[in-house]
Amino acid sequence: MTYIFLDVDGTLVDYDNTLPPSAVVAIKQAQANGHFVATVTGRSKAEMYPEIQGIGFDGYIGANGNYVEVHDQVVRHETISVADERWMVEWLHAHQLEFFLEANSGLYGSEHFEERGQRTMQAYAKQKGTNLGNQAVRKAFPAMRFGERLYRDDVNKISFILNDYADYERAVRTFSAFTVSTWGGAGETALFGDIALPNVNKETGIKTLLAAVGGDQKDTIAFGDAKVDIPMLEFANIGVAMGNGGKEIKQMADYITADVADDGLKKAFEHFHLI
Repeated sequence: MTYIFLDVDGTLVDYDNTLPPSAVVAIKQAQANGHFVATVTGRSKAEMYPEIQGIGFDGYIGANGNYVEVHDQVVRHETISVADERWMVEWLHAHQLEFFLEANSGLYGSEHFEERGQRTMQAYAKQKGTNLGNQAVRKAFPAMRFGERLYRDDVNKISFILNDYADYERAVRTFSAFTVSTWGGAGETALFGDIALPNVNKETGIKTLLAAVGGDQKDTIAFGDAKVDIPMLEFANIGVAMGNGGKEIKQMADYITADVADDGLKKAFEHFHLI
């Protein structure tokens, strides 16, 4: 058995959230061949929409590692403490940074996130070669809710819009005990910052899952397209970068497949005789 770990955005689906039919066929065939297939994503469960969950994965690692499921059974779930979440929200408000809270129950936008996020999401889509139009925020984040309470006890991580790169640098200094990162368009332009629990990433998520099922690192293969995926590609026995991936992940990968929209997953599954 091979344990196959798939990033979602830019790997399983393209940047328009389009799921290639070839990827679904490849995953189901790999499972029929006795392999274990799991998603490893920054998405909280609220963003694992029916067309993705409907594939029927064997495992799910969410929020970049702090949530782990095996066959729909929760193995691990860590959230930001109530006190720390309040501190972060109040800091973001004080610095006039619009944000959204990422929880398994949903995404929760700040007071002016939709208005402020319109141009940021258009920039994100343009960088990725797509166009979200005048409903960019709602198209990009169908699970986002507005006008709900922002002090919560179920938050996995928090993403916020960068007005300037200095906002990220300030967040790094302020939340030094946490993991603070950036994400964005082509070349992973810094459009957003995010704040997450410390010492948690896609590699630690995979280790947790393998421990739960008795799997071995030597039997693993991981697929990704961005810097956040590098730890899991480094850990896996074989690391595969998508053709649409960034420069850094392509440089360290063991193999580069085609773009996600060009049947990249299916072609890699065939290359490694998973199907």
